[in-house]
Amino acid sequence: LCCECGQAHPLLDNHLYNFQDEVDDELICHICLQPLLQPMDTPCGHTYCFKCLENFMQEYSFCPMDRKKLSFQQCHKSSLLVRNLLDKLVVLCPFRAECQQTMQRCELEAHLHNRCPGFKKYKSELQRKKNPISKGKEDPPARGETNTPKDPEVLSGGSSLVAESSGAAVVSLGTAEPGLVNPAFEETEEDLPQRTSLVAETTTIEIHREDPEEELGMRIVGGKDTPLGNIVVQEVLRDSVIAADGRIAPGDHILEVNGVNISSVTHCQAVSFLRHPGPVLHLMVLQEKGFSSKSSQQDPTSAGREVIHVTLVKRDRSEPLGIKLIRKTDEAGIFILDLLEGGLAAKNGKLSRNDRVLSINGQDLRQGTPEAAAQIIQTTESRVNFVILRQPGVQLGEPLEDGSTSNSSSSSSSNGGSPVHHRRRPEHNHYRRKSNYQKKTVAIKKEPKESLGITIGGGRDNKNKLPIYVTSVQPIGCLFRDGRIKRGDVLLSINGIDLTHLNYYEAVSALKSNAASPSVTLKALEILSLNCPEPSLDIREQGFSWAPLWITWLGLPSYLHFCQDVVLTKGNLESWGFSIVGGFEESKGNQPFFIKTIVPGTPAFRDRKLKCGDEIVAVNGVPAIGMSNSELIPMLKEQRNKVTLTVVSWPGSLV
Repeated sequence: LCCECGQAHPLLDNHLYNFQDEVDDELICHICLQPLLQPMDTPCGHTYCFKCLENFMQEYSFCPMDRKKLSFQQCHKSSLLVRNLLDKLVVLCPFRAECQQTMQRCELEAHLHNRCPGFKKYKSELQRKKNPISKGKEDPPARGETNTPKDPEVLSGGSSLVAESSGAAVVSLGTAEPGLVNPAFEETEEDLPQRTSLVAETTTIEIHREDPEEELGMRIVGGKDTPLGNIVVQEVLRDSVIAADGRIAPGDHILEVNGVNISSVTHCQAVSFLRHPGPVLHLMVLQEKGFSSKSSQQDPTSAGREVIHVTLVKRDRSEPLGIKLIRKTDEAGIFILDLLEGGLAAKNGKLSRNDRVLSINGQDLRQGTPEAAAQIIQTTESRVNFVILRQPGVQLGEPLEDGSTSNSSSSSSSNGGSPVHHRRRPEHNHYRRKSNYQKKTVAIKKEPKESLGITIGGGRDNKNKLPIYVTSVQPIGCLFRDGRIKRGDVLLSINGIDLTHLNYYEAVSALKSNAASPSVTLKALEILSLNCPEPSLDIREQGFSWAPLWITWLGLPSYLHFCQDVVLTKGNLESWGFSIVGGFEESKGNQPFFIKTIVPGTPAFRDRKLKCGDEIVAVNGVPAIGMSNSELIPMLKEQRNKVTLTVVSWPGSLV
């Protein structure tokens, strides 16, 4: 049976679904006569399944409906709106004897792998047929159990691809992606001596400004109210204060601002801290330095440190722990860089950032590597016993009931400085893809020569392909007098003319020509409150022009998204070099996938089209919505030398 649709069909054929209701004929492919899958539009206005059209065009050179001349290269993916409508079609679980659930089509695969008793039974029977002498395993004990390690079970064998649950998962194909528990790669034991590790370090940077009010000149994404978690630098603007200093680069994580920890604050709070004026700014940043060769280093003294035993219990061998591990440039061994939100380790709450891993399941890792730790964890069936070394004074918070990351962590500077003890994180709601906007129609009567009195930004010729939005409402125009159009509103149309696909100059022309009319009807989306009470969030009017915060774009309706394809290529021995967060989780539902980090020196870094904070919509044309992190990673792993990522890129907040 197909692991995606749960039904039997040839490998190269379309998936099969049992739809609850009759599907509208407009959504039917006229080649296979089934609801469209990966719909493709022809120049003559017809829509077919990707596979149906691809197979048809291998034999013919015309459209199946009107027989007009056609080549496959002329066709393009249907709009995101059409694809979303198809994904929302309600289907029945194919295992009707054991499961009577219904769900949207895009959710079926996740349902089969995570919740369906019928598919679970099918997989168990399949496993018994493959390995008839194996005995059934007992149900594992309660997860997150903490205790003294039992006698370890020493297992061996090549590692397999395992995703990072809800946390960041560095995508690594061919060779190991160092620095991450459960890396996405396959290896043999003889590969181990040649492999390298991902090195990251914290650095304190002092920024001086002649004008205390001057913008720093960088864009940031992330925050604890988003799947990214940390505050990450997306872009450094040319000729800015940060660019002149030269030490901060895209992908750096900002941990502290003037001694205040911002690794556990919301996006709006981080923007407020970074926009605070002053002649001198002290930033602590975490910088991934890329891959470096292993080197034998002396084991530092453990005097004054606390040895702690922690046991994590996996439901099965493939379940990831959600821990990111690194080597340091100044100290031997491996350290916990991050506990990934929603992961098993974060829910348990007993491990902390900057803990040094001494052993796992009894195997000595004092001179070990992240890859060796990953192999031990991946080959462990259930109980993973950690022995870790912790700096004195690092306090652990209680595990959060909502399953988020433990609220204490620490980082040490690259020159061996004392750890940074993070303050308790404020309460926040987990990010879900939901609308931050409400539609409104504004109809006003005006004098023929009276101006609208607004300035706009965005446009589809903009670097980020943004919709048209209002940057200011001047006190001289009719819209200021009316009061319903506000700064930040996204403009959809004026007097029936669609503005959503226009570039900046076309939108300006459309607004000016219609402003001459005695009556004007504007349709717009109003940004709803983001719970950002700080008045300092508005960019000062001098310098850069006003723009909405990055977080405000995330709930934009999908029909306003501008998707672009990024094609990455790599050699057999390279990693793709980016990490992702988000995806479907039981506790949070569907969340978008975001790119969290891009590792220097990798194909993703060299290509320079991907940015931290970009949303991954599809991989090789297959929509990512409804997938869990552990489902998307195998899809990326299958692409050995080339992958096409469909992404939506929103500009980070300017500070």
